[in-house]
Amino acid sequence: MNTEFSKIFDTIHQANDADLQHQFFRAASNYARTRAEWYFLSPSERAETNDRRTALHNTCIDACNILSRSMAQAKEGNAWRAELGEDRKVIGDFACYVAYRLGVMMR
Repeated sequence: MNTEFSKIFDTIHQANDADLQHQFFRAASNYARTRAEWYFLSPSERAETNDRRTALHNTCIDACNILSRSMAQAKEGNAWRAELGEDRKVIGDFACYVAYRLGVMMR
């Protein structure tokens, strides 16, 4: 999966629409941060924050889809979106991968 994620990240990182690219990267990072914090939450805290986590996940998926459509319109290709698929868990995993790659790039 990391090889697939790496290729998808590299394609997105080369997108010409920097604003949409950044919107997706920001949404992915926000979701990944919340998902990582999930580890430390008690069951009651998870219940309290579950709606927020889901909303961040939805925002991430929406930003991914918007970027994909923009790249297709710009003839940059968006085969990466089909490769990523529709499984919410996989998209969430990719969001975590995006946050990881951005973090390593900025060291």
